[in-house]
Amino acid sequence: MREKNTYRTLLPRALTIAGSDSGAGAGIQADLKTFAALNVYGLSALTAITAQNTLGVRGVLELPPTMVEAQIEAVLEDIGADTAKTGMLASPAIIEIVAACMNRWSVPLIVDPVMRAKGGAPLLQTEAVNALRTTLLPLAEVITPNLPEAEVLTGRPVETLQEMRDAARAIHDLGPRHVVIKGGHRMTDATDIYFDGANFVQLTAAHIATRHTHGTGCTFSAAIAALLAHGLPVDQAISGAKRYTDGAIHHAQGLGQGHGPINHFWLLNDARTQALNEHIIKEDSRERTE
Repeated sequence: MREKNTYRTLLPRALTIAGSDSGAGAGIQADLKTFAALNVYGLSALTAITAQNTLGVRGVLELPPTMVEAQIEAVLEDIGADTAKTGMLASPAIIEIVAACMNRWSVPLIVDPVMRAKGGAPLLQTEAVNALRTTLLPLAEVITPNLPEAEVLTGRPVETLQEMRDAARAIHDLGPRHVVIKGGHRMTDATDIYFDGANFVQLTAAHIATRHTHGTGCTFSAAIAALLAHGLPVDQAISGAKRYTDGAIHHAQGLGQGHGPINHFWLLNDARTQALNEHIIKEDSRERTE
């Protein structure tokens, strides 16, 4: 096993291993926005390129597993990472190569088991589910399935809070140290169930009536990775990520004609943004007149 990167830096670093979303609401783009918003230096390794917008996915092109590996190795050998997270992994071969890299580097891993796009397009091959269960989940510090993903991983219905607890326990048995079953698909509320192997915690939030929720899963898992990179304990990283993601949904800007993206930079208040814009405009004007 390769030794964990010990380069010293004051800036937390997080690596996202996921697909590219051309609409920039989910995937690599959502992860990097989340890292930036939470003051973490973001690194990326693309697994696939998608042609999509808020209305749906038009095409998917997987990258060769060797190229995925090359990206991960390149950034970890040089810059290093305090945490890593996965999103769209697409195929068994990509899952296996990512697992091999994570084994070599021993970076704390957050797994978002992405299986379908918001509009329903499949993003994970059916035959890849077993590879996910057997090779990647045992390496996960945290896994964050939504209700449909939890059903696939456990092979049982997951709708009620008790079924969410049962699913969390079953998924924990597959190897992850911490499990969060996301309840955003519930129409009554957005309660998540967090299980650390001993205790259950209910993370409750009101259901937000909006269609602009594209990228919530990517954002939530990326926020966990970012807060862990800052050194927070896992339970605080999870609860903080939920608050951040809920705020991003509340402040969605209404982009697109379908499932629009959430607002990753909602924490940057209007006054700060205005001051930045005024500075840029003032500097640009000064340069033109000199």
